[in-house]
Amino acid sequence: MLPRPWNEHALSEPALVDDARTALVPRTPAAALSGNRLRLVLAGAICVGASLLTSGCSSVGAASGAAAGVASGLVTSNPAVGIGVGIAVQAATDEAVGRYMRTMHTDQQNLIAALAGAMPVGETRPWAVKHTLPIENGHGQVRVTRAFSSALALCKDFVFSVQDGDGPNAHEDWYTASACRQDKGWKWASAEPAVERWGALQ
Repeated sequence: MLPRPWNEHALSEPALVDDARTALVPRTPAAALSGNRLRLVLAGAICVGASLLTSGCSSVGAASGAAAGVASGLVTSNPAVGIGVGIAVQAATDEAVGRYMRTMHTDQQNLIAALAGAMPVGETRPWAVKHTLPIENGHGQVRVTRAFSSALALCKDFVFSVQDGDGPNAHEDWYTASACRQDKGWKWASAEPAVERWGALQ
């Protein structure tokens, strides 16, 4: 027997209840969803979930865009709508993630600048940032190397480290930066360090 094409108003198969046939009732769209299509959707959801778990924040936008595109393409049966929705969702998600990461980096910069502003030249102190979500937490050391003033502001040059891990022998990368005193306290005053870790700040 050949399978029937799906129709929203297709009738269910008659069933035997107490040796009597029941009336034919319309199928619901959920009941009419074919097993292959449902398996395809579930496989796609599992793939998207696995990619989110194994990748970092950089691919959240792509994964959410792909999921939204597949879902809207399945609902509308129009691939162009699916592609458009996927691109829009990816762009919006990338923007939201970028804004959140810039906020996390700004927290680190503000803490390091405030520490450097309170320290005399030559002093070294530890710094650490803990966010509610365990993203962009960091710790290391700050050492002020020079203080100077101009007609506009009092500034300090400093070096700071970012430590990989919590162990006593963890690797530290060192960077240079400057902070200047403003009305609201000490603020980061340089675009450095221009490395990948701080790329979202540029």
